[in-house]
Amino acid sequence: MADVLSRFASGKLWQFKGGIHPPEMKAQSNHQPISAAPLSKDFYVPVKQHAGNPGRLLVQVGDRVLKGQPLTQGDGLRELPIHAPTSGLVKDIAPYVAAHPSGLTEMMVHIEADGLDQWREQSPLADYLHLPPQQLVERIYQAGVAGLGGAVFPTAAKIHSAESKVKLLIINAAECEPYISCDDRLMRDYTDEILEGVRILRYLLRPEKVVIAIEDNKPEAISALERHLNGADDIELRIIQTKYPSGAAKQLIYVLTGMEVPAGGRSSDIGVLMHNVGTAFAIKRAVIDDEPLIERVVTLTGDKISQKGNYWVRLGTPINELLAHYGYQFDARFPVFAGGPMMGLQLFDLKAPVSKVVNCLLAPDHFEYGEPEPEQSCIRCSACSDACPVNLMPQQLYWFARSEDHKKSEEYSLKDCIECGVCAYVCPSHIPLIQYFRQEKAKIWEIKEKEIKAAEAKARFEAKQARMEREQEARKARTQQAAENRRQEIAQNQGEDPVAAALARLKAKQAENTPLEIKTVISEQGEVQPDNSQLMALRKARRLAKQAAETEKSTQVDTSSTATNDSASDDKKAAVAAALARAKAKKAAQTDSTTAVAERTPMGTASTTDETDPKKAAVAAAIARAKAKKAAQADSTTAVAERTPTETASTTDETDPKKAAVAAAIARAKAKKAAQADSTTAVAERTPMKTASTTDEADPKKAAVAAAIARAKAKKAAQTDSTTAVAERTPMETVSTTDETDPKKAAIAAAIARAKAKKAAMDAAKQQ
Repeated sequence: MADVLSRFASGKLWQFKGGIHPPEMKAQSNHQPISAAPLSKDFYVPVKQHAGNPGRLLVQVGDRVLKGQPLTQGDGLRELPIHAPTSGLVKDIAPYVAAHPSGLTEMMVHIEADGLDQWREQSPLADYLHLPPQQLVERIYQAGVAGLGGAVFPTAAKIHSAESKVKLLIINAAECEPYISCDDRLMRDYTDEILEGVRILRYLLRPEKVVIAIEDNKPEAISALERHLNGADDIELRIIQTKYPSGAAKQLIYVLTGMEVPAGGRSSDIGVLMHNVGTAFAIKRAVIDDEPLIERVVTLTGDKISQKGNYWVRLGTPINELLAHYGYQFDARFPVFAGGPMMGLQLFDLKAPVSKVVNCLLAPDHFEYGEPEPEQSCIRCSACSDACPVNLMPQQLYWFARSEDHKKSEEYSLKDCIECGVCAYVCPSHIPLIQYFRQEKAKIWEIKEKEIKAAEAKARFEAKQARMEREQEARKARTQQAAENRRQEIAQNQGEDPVAAALARLKAKQAENTPLEIKTVISEQGEVQPDNSQLMALRKARRLAKQAAETEKSTQVDTSSTATNDSASDDKKAAVAAALARAKAKKAAQTDSTTAVAERTPMGTASTTDETDPKKAAVAAAIARAKAKKAAQADSTTAVAERTPTETASTTDETDPKKAAVAAAIARAKAKKAAQADSTTAVAERTPMKTASTTDEADPKKAAVAAAIARAKAKKAAQTDSTTAVAERTPMETVSTTDETDPKKAAIAAAIARAKAKKAAMDAAKQQ
């Protein structure tokens, strides 16, 4: 700290590296005193006009506001409030185009002026020395004062951060940018108020030295300052050589002290603090006059403006209205810049309003402005590096910016670039280096903002998780404590521990259900755990007993099922054999009847041929069939009745189809033999006389009745034989056949037998 003061006290001026000497062009606008610009009908006041966050809105659409009334209020020194530039009505609060080359919109308060320009209630301060510095800083903050040299950093925050660190206070009056003369005219026209603002800063910061640094190209301003200082020793005036950008903070500190501000650091780190002369004037108005920052001096210059000069312009005034009032005529061929030719920004839309950062409006014509030369390839001439006042390597930063190598850009100290525009001014390839650097800075800033937000979101999430875990643990502890309290309460009321009583009941229940004595162990959690060895033995015994019972039951079921199936199989075979036997007998009877008729005597034949009636023949055939059927049923019944128990049991194993076929063939042979015997007996008993007489005396109705009676008797006999066979079966066989006899199969067998008998009858008739 002492080194800074000693180097400054030596009176030596150091020269920083690089820099240029462009045409100054200040004489166009500094030839006449500052005058007030006329009020606009509509004002568009940006909510954010400083380096920091915007404050919260205090007004709504439809509110009437007064001149100097706050429109927003911040929650910290970096959130500056803004104020109404005049009295009027709030028409809208919405995004409008901003004074920026991007053409983006910003939130603004649209105020329709009422023409009265009526101030809010003010409380001027005659003697600020009787107030503590904290109250003065608060007045500066409430007035919305920001750095008017171009950085627009909140002045109150800057003062607060540098308290007790400042040894040298520098008031920057260099104004090195070409065309701009607002500070020059302010020092000429308002010298006393600027010096009063400097003394307020001296009172707040208590530095050992205060100096006003001014370039030697402003002789009138230098004379005005010397005249008003009048030999005062509290403020020193130091004149420096004109060189661009000597007005930059770090360069001016180096010129006065020969010391460099550390990279990434602040000037207060070496005991130096700097403010602009326009900021000092605004501090005086805020502290003593209680006037917020609602207007500033703006330089209107360029050959397209007929009335060049410096004017008091209310913040929020549309730029197109301001320029039109002073003779500007719009021409799309020539842009308008907010700021000087070196660091100024080309305006996208002239409807944008004036803000705290706008210190100059430059409208050149074709004599001052030419179309930008086409960008060519870098030739590595190092002209940009030689002219850079902060010792950077612009040609390297250019390649990193184009390839978006953000890491390399930061390694090469892109953040130290002051965007003075010297590199682009001296580049022989006409590369707009300053534009690349601004874009790269914006991208890096956006990436870092996202990282910060992500880190904050992660921290919030982790904090939430930790809080939820703590709450869960607290709930669990409360639940356990409540259960313990309830347990103690029940124990006190009932005289026993409920958990112990429950365990006792569980043991008693296990003792009742378990034939073996099972030892139990009580765990630390109060759970009953049995001895594994005894428990497994008990389970094994129960499993073996269950398996034995299942095996015995399965054996019984299999035996019963086998016997039932064997009996059912025998009954089915017998029924099939009987049906086949009846069919064969019926066919044999038909054949025998035909043979008997053919063997009759010639006399009988002759007589019967003429006298035989077809109905009588049918009756005779029916009687023969009935007898044959009865005989077959009798033979089948006899065969079934003659079976021994041993044969019945053995049929269980005779489920072979071949054996069933053999049995059926035997039954058919017996039936056929019996039918033949019956037919022969019936024919032999007939006498010729009787045959002739019956032929003459037979009545068709009587024959039909006789045939029906014969069929009924045969059917009744068959049913009687079947019933007898069923009655003789064992109880087990009866039950099984009742369940297993299929009526469909019996019906099919009977139909087959009838069809064969009918076919045999037809064959016999054809042979006759």
